Amino acid sequence: MMKFDRLCRRMALGAWMIGVLSGSALVAQPAAFESGWTLQPQASSLSFQSIKDGTKVESSSFASLEGEIAEDGTATIEVHLESVDTKIDLRNVRMRFLFFETFLYPKAIITTRIDAALLADLPQIRRKVVRLPYELDLHGIKKSFEADVVVMLLGDDQVAVTTAQPISVAITDFNMSEGLAKLEEAAGLPIIPSATVSFDFMFSRNGTGGGTDVAQATALVPAAPVTEGSRAQESTGDFGREECSTRFETLSQSGNIFFGSGSVRLDDKSAPLLNELSGIIKRCPGMVIEVAGHTDSVGGEGANLRLSERRAASVAEFLTGTGIAANRVVSAGFGEAEPVASNDTPEGRSRNRRIEFSIVDQ
Repeated sequence: MMKFDRLCRRMALGAWMIGVLSGSALVAQPAAFESGWTLQPQASSLSFQSIKDGTKVESSSFASLEGEIAEDGTATIEVHLESVDTKIDLRNVRMRFLFFETFLYPKAIITTRIDAALLADLPQIRRKVVRLPYELDLHGIKKSFEADVVVMLLGDDQVAVTTAQPISVAITDFNMSEGLAKLEEAAGLPIIPSATVSFDFMFSRNGTGGGTDVAQATALVPAAPVTEGSRAQESTGDFGREECSTRFETLSQSGNIFFGSGSVRLDDKSAPLLNELSGIIKRCPGMVIEVAGHTDSVGGEGANLRLSERRAASVAEFLTGTGIAANRVVSAGFGEAEPVASNDTPEGRSRNRRIEFSIVDQ
C-alpha cells in the first residue's frame, strides 16, 4: 500500500512538472506576428492571366515585390508595375506605358489586416484556408474585396500565403478601360476586360534569418541600388535601335501629352510622360529624335499647321530642359494632314490631336 501511494505521488509530481514545462513552453512560444514578418521576394510570385482574341490565354508576372506583416497583423504587399514580365520586350513596354501607365502609377498596393485568432491553431494543423478582406490600390483607385487564401506554416519562423483559387480583377473597377483600348489597338486584337490573379508569398519572421536555405541564399546576394526604372525587365545600360524605336512608338500612342484648347503651352500633367521619355532618350545615344505635332481638322489648315509646329517645339524645349542635347531633338508640325481617325467624332478628333516620337535617320 505504501509503495502504491509513493507511486501515485510520483506520478502526480511528474504530471505537475510536465504541465509546468508545457505551460512555460507555451508562454515562450512567439505570438503570431511578434517581431513582424518580411516578404522573401526571391521565393515569392504574383502572376496574372489575360485572354486575347477570344481564346488565347497569356500568363504574365511581376518580377519586383516587397511586403511585410506588422506586429499588429497589418499586411502590405507592394507590386512594382514597372517590373511586369511577359517574356517579350514589346509586350512589356506596351503593358507599362499604355495599360498600367507606370509613369503615373508605379505601384499596386495590397493591404489587409489578419486576425491572429484565425491562425491560433496553425501550429497544430500547419495548413488552413482563411477568408481575408483586403484592399487593392491600383491606378489611383482603391477597392475592397475578400478572397480565400491558404496559409501554411513551414517552420516556426516561416509561413507561405497563397491564393486558394485565382482572383478575378475587373478592368472597369480601376478606370483602366481607356488603357485597355490603347493596348487592343496596339496589339490589333480584342482583349477580355478582366484578368485572374494568383500569388504565392513567402514570409520570414524578422531577426531570424528566414530559417531556410532560400532565405539564407537570398541574404548572400549583394545589395544593389534599386530605382523604379531599374525594376523593368529590359536591357541594362544603353538600348539598341529596335528597343528605342519600340519605346518611342509606344509612348506616342499613350496620349498623355496635354495642351489647353488652341494653346501651345504644355499642361503640367504632361511632365510624367515626358520625363519618362527623357530617360529613354538618354539611353539611346547617337540617335536624333523627331517630335512631330498633329492636329484635328477644326479651324483653318494653315492655322492648324502652325499650331502643330509650335506644340512640337514646346515638347522639344521641355526635353532639352531635362538635359537632352539640343542637336539630338528636332521638331516638325504636320497640321491636319495625317489623321489616324475620323474627324467626324469628338473621339476621333481627340486622337488626331497628338504628339509622336520617332528616330530620324541620318
